[in-house]
Amino acid sequence: MIVAIDGPAGVGKSTIAKFIADELGLYYINSGSFYRAVTFAHQLKGGNCLDQDAVLKTAKSLDLGIINSKICIDGIDVEDKLHTPKVDKFVSLVSNDPRLRELINVLLRDAAVSLDVISEGRDITTVVFPNADYKFYFDASAEVRARRRINQHPEGQTYEEVLEGILVRDKNDREKPVGSLKIAKDAKIIDTSYLTIKQVCEKVVTAIKTQ
Repeated sequence: MIVAIDGPAGVGKSTIAKFIADELGLYYINSGSFYRAVTFAHQLKGGNCLDQDAVLKTAKSLDLGIINSKICIDGIDVEDKLHTPKVDKFVSLVSNDPRLRELINVLLRDAAVSLDVISEGRDITTVVFPNADYKFYFDASAEVRARRRINQHPEGQTYEEVLEGILVRDKNDREKPVGSLKIAKDAKIIDTSYLTIKQVCEKVVTAIKTQ
């Protein structure tokens, strides 16, 4: 079984997907973590994230995988290093490269072979797993998402800076030449702006159990 969730940054996809994975006994895969891991690794070696050829070379040199639902590089969990302002600034641009997206999509599909999974990202319902058993699209206003990000990571940035970053990120995600953020025709849309995590989870679980 494959449960696929799409939506812009900051709508709660990761948190909710993890809860649902626990609730239904699914294997959790965060597609965005793969792109963040590549961005982080390239920055760590001092690379230019605007040089797509160099980023792709870095990606091909990495042993990227999921262990206990955590993104790992060469078997080392790097989840806690992937949500910094520096990574946030470049990850959307890094993920614009169709060659990199093809590489990551293969890794995602390989990870889902013979497993019941829940995966979330920007093009999971439309490109990565277009034949997913269950599809959802989470949304929320940019202002709500900015406040959430400030509450989660209050250090270093003002609300206005975070909001501007989200608006730029949204624009980039929707205008990607490949793998752009879209709403699948058969996806159930859930606005998470004023719902608790528990309320969103209940909506998703109910939809899965009754579909």
